[in-house]
Amino acid sequence: MKNKNLSRAFPRRKFLKTLAIAGAGVALPWPVLAQSRRVGAVGLQLYSLRAEMGADFEGTLAKLAEIGFKEMEFAGYFDKTPSQVRGVLDANGLTSSAAHIPLEAIRNNLNQVIDTAATIGQKYIVLPYMVGADREYDNYARIADLLNRAGEASKAAGIKMGYHNHDFEFDKHDGRMGYDVLLEQTDDDLVFFEMDLYWAATAGIDARDYFRKYPGRFTMLHVKDQAANGEMADVGRGIIDFADIFSMADIAGFEHYFIEHDNPSDGMNSIAYSYNTVSQLRF
Repeated sequence: MKNKNLSRAFPRRKFLKTLAIAGAGVALPWPVLAQSRRVGAVGLQLYSLRAEMGADFEGTLAKLAEIGFKEMEFAGYFDKTPSQVRGVLDANGLTSSAAHIPLEAIRNNLNQVIDTAATIGQKYIVLPYMVGADREYDNYARIADLLNRAGEASKAAGIKMGYHNHDFEFDKHDGRMGYDVLLEQTDDDLVFFEMDLYWAATAGIDARDYFRKYPGRFTMLHVKDQAANGEMADVGRGIIDFADIFSMADIAGFEHYFIEHDNPSDGMNSIAYSYNTVSQLRF
């Protein structure tokens, strides 16, 4: 069901753009007018190519730039210093807006994490995963508090804290989910969310419901497809309707779109296929 206050099939600015085109005497079919947007800078979560990055850091980033990627989201730096990472990115016309940082590093070495992010040019630090007791429902409020405090500490450097989901956050406890606790108990000025579309679908969650319920909170997407059998797939080889999801950008707040595949079948070729799908998508 659509929220009439938040979602419109044809937003006002698209309507104005349509009038401008019509006024110029350009006749275009309605589907083209209605689907005129695309992702401007397709990104990649580098966990997808962790083996390749470990074997050839510089060469892997160079190949990704040749494919057409613009943004990198790191998950480890493979013994490179922040300055070295920045140098390789600059040399290939790439940027990195975000990195996945383990919970213990956020808890115990936050100042170093912030300094590293600032040197590389990142604006977002993302908590990607939790294990053990941290996953217990009663501890989600503590995680929310940690994210708020880390977001406050990083604010001076122009950096926000984020949270990336898997499926366990959507487990129900007396009708409540840990993911809801994180959204409700974090400050939207300090903490954003990176919705992993595959893991939400795996949990039986329609991510669009969250975009409507918590507008503006979802700065990033992990663009991951799901095959009919439930397994992860290259983007475009599965069943997730990315065009429909991307069309909610104004509601949800999407600014960064990171392709990811935890274990791509054919490494760089699989990632290139996903890139082509996303870069050609209109919504």
